[in-house]
Amino acid sequence: MTNFKLTVSDVKGKSITKELKDSDANKLLGLQLGNETDASIVGLQGKLKLTGGSDKSGVPMRNDIHGSARKYILLSKGVGLQAAEIGQRIRKLMRGNTISEEIYQINCKFDGELPVEAPAEVAAEPQENK
Repeated sequence: MTNFKLTVSDVKGKSITKELKDSDANKLLGLQLGNETDASIVGLQGKLKLTGGSDKSGVPMRNDIHGSARKYILLSKGVGLQAAEIGQRIRKLMRGNTISEEIYQINCKFDGELPVEAPAEVAAEPQENK
């Protein structure tokens, strides 16, 4: 029973969020960051490239750590380190580049443009006061 929140961004910078459950989510298990998959799992025509993600506790995935385990690594710049001074290195907890059941959010890049959806209009119904 795997659930993922999939954030899909297009070439123009627009993004949408979809929630994948069970059978659709199982198609992503075992894929690594940088791999491409079919965009039909979110209802689009084309390819999705996996670019990142994080687990249930917010630990980010990093492309240069193999596997799906969480590891402490020494960072001087890059993914997972906001601001470090010149010459400063910090040991941080990161997750590997393979999607497993512990992953909560996955970031993807769509190779085309996302369709424009019209905003849903809220029907104004009069409410009775009692």
